[in-house]
Parts: sequence; C-alpha cells; structure tokens
Amino acid sequence: MTPQRYYRPELDVLRLCAFLFVFFVHRMDLAPVDAKHYYWGYHLSLVGNYGVPLFFFLSAFLITELLIREQDSFGKINVRSFYIRRILRIWPLYLTFFFLIVLLTSVTSHFGGNIPPKAQLAFTLFSGNWYITFNEWQSYCINPLWSVSVEEQLYILLPLVLFFTGKKGLKIFSFFAIVLSYLVILYYAQRPTEGFSGQWTNSFVHFQFFAAGILVSVFLKGRQPHLNFLTRMVLFATGYACWLAASIICEVNADAPHLATIAQSVSGWFLILAGVLSFFFSFFGSSEKRMPAALAYLGRISYGMYVFHITIYWIIYHIFKAELATFSNKMGLGEWKNEIGFVIVFLITVTIAMLSYNYFEKPFLRLKTRFTFIPSRD
Repeated sequence: MTPQRYYRPELDVLRLCAFLFVFFVHRMDLAPVDAKHYYWGYHLSLVGNYGVPLFFFLSAFLITELLIREQDSFGKINVRSFYIRRILRIWPLYLTFFFLIVLLTSVTSHFGGNIPPKAQLAFTLFSGNWYITFNEWQSYCINPLWSVSVEEQLYILLPLVLFFTGKKGLKIFSFFAIVLSYLVILYYAQRPTEGFSGQWTNSFVHFQFFAAGILVSVFLKGRQPHLNFLTRMVLFATGYACWLAASIICEVNADAPHLATIAQSVSGWFLILAGVLSFFFSFFGSSEKRMPAALAYLGRISYGMYVFHITIYWIIYHIFKAELATFSNKMGLGEWKNEIGFVIVFLITVTIAMLSYNYFEKPFLRLKTRFTFIPSRD
C-alpha cells in the first residue's frame, strides 16, 4: 500500500510569511530606518529577524511529521534515504550559490572583500554559523547561509535519535535541547557586549525552535486544530505582539549590541518562541480553500528566495544605487529605497527563485523522489 501524501499548503503560506519577515528586516541593512522619526516602522521591521526561528520551527515540524509517518507505515525509518533527500534538497543550490559568491568576491570588489579560506571551509562543511559566531559576519551576500548550517547540523542528529530511541527518545532529546538553549542564553546574558555578539548565530540557542517543532509534531500525532477564522487572527496578532515585546521591551535584536539583563534575555527568547507557536497555530489546520495557490507557490520556492534576496538587495541598493536614485527622481519618488527599489528587489528575487526552482532545483527534487517514502509537496 502506497502511503498517503502529506502536504499542508497553509504551511507553505506561513513559510512565505517567514520569508517576508526576513525580507523586510534585511532592507534596513542598506536603507536604515530612523527609529526616532519612524518608531513603529522601525520596530515592526526589526522583528523580521525572528522569521528565521519560524523557518526553523516549520522545518523541524514537517520533517519530524514525515519521519514519524514513515516509521508508522514501515516499522522503521531509512536513515540513509533521509540524508540523501536532505542533500538533494539543500546542497545543490547552497553550494552553487556559495562558490559563485566566492568567485565574485575574488575577481571583483563590487561584492565585498575576499572570503578567507577558513570561512570558505566552514561554509562548505555547513558550519558557517560557528565561524561567524567566533569571527563576526563575513561577506554580506553569504551571511544568510548561516541558518542553513544550523539546520543541517540538527538534521544529522534527528533521524538517528528517532531510529535508535523512537518517539520517547525524540521527546527527551527535544526537552534537553530546550534546556541547553536557555543555558546558553544565560551564558550570553551574563556577558553583555556593546559589539558583535555570537548569540544570534549560535546553533544551541536556536535548537529550542527545532525542539518545539519536533514536540508539536509528536504530541499532535497527526491531528490538526479546527479553529475559526477569528481565533486564528487573534493568534496571529498575539504572535506579532510577542515578537514586538521581545524586541522593544526585552531588547533581543539578533546581532545588535546585547546589553539586556538576564531576565530580559530569558524572557525575550521565550517570547520569540511563544510568537513562533502562535503564528504556527494561526495557520495550521486552515482550510485549503483559504490558501491562495500563488502564495503557497511562493512559499514553496522560499528557499531560493531566502538564498538570493540579500544579494539582490546588495546589487540594487549598493552597486546600482546611483542609477536607481536617478530613475526614482525622474519618477517623482524621492525615497527610492523605500519605494521603487524595494519593489524591484522583491520582483527580481521572486523571478530568480522561480527560475532556480524550475530549471535548477527540480531535477534534484525529481531524483529525491526515489528516496522518498512519504510523498510530500515535492
């Protein structure tokens, strides 16, 4: 008997939301917003950093769900096939993009300085986040790849834990990961800094979001909540409120100076996690009819959008900033970075991600199906 396909389009729409959170906040890297004059605009954009933990949670939930369904259907999971699936989904685009940037930084100064050999090795081995943690950010265009490193590190462990210890071991592993995350958060809280803090790129800090995704999958046991539209809207607003509180009150702001107290740090990260859970349940279990196919498709290609978007920002906002400013003035748009530039970056990012998905990633995805036991969106 062929196992039933598992695909939830609402989670692809939520994945698109996670990308948009990140997309908005990264604009501020090259087009800073004055917090004094645009207080809410600044903070509403700044919480976009937390889109990355939402990505982590979604990824962990979906992969755990698929692995558990595989175990329930076949009596065990095929660890080798899991690793092959991850390689075929992540490695081709990641490595191609990374070495393209390495090449560009070595032959031109337009994309920043050369990437040191040790950094190249670290990113190649999916430990780029640790290199950043101990050496600060690298060439601008490769910085988003840190989160892919964190994901791949967890997925070395996840199938092994489930294979050897079952669901009970998976629960223990997840609770341990959450405790470890907050011990590391306490470590950083006791060592405040006015400069770069490696806390944001530290794998152990973010393992709490993977652990939460794993636990939600295990405890739901395939069930879906049936919530009305109003309840889902309240959950979505609650998620945003939690994130705003984490950013404004608790001052947990990615790689910004970390001068928060211990209470602020612990509370802030807990609020980020609470926000992630609120966003998830505001979508999960929604009727497929409420999920526009176009938005679900954009969520499906969000991996490529995430990989490419910051480089497109760099090209438009840095390399061609003079040309865009001139064009914007002719169009009567003085704040080009907030208007025409922002739209251009988004449209180019979507276009390149679509081309990448259809003509570069899909051949690997078709090959991936040979090692797939529970059919999903790919």
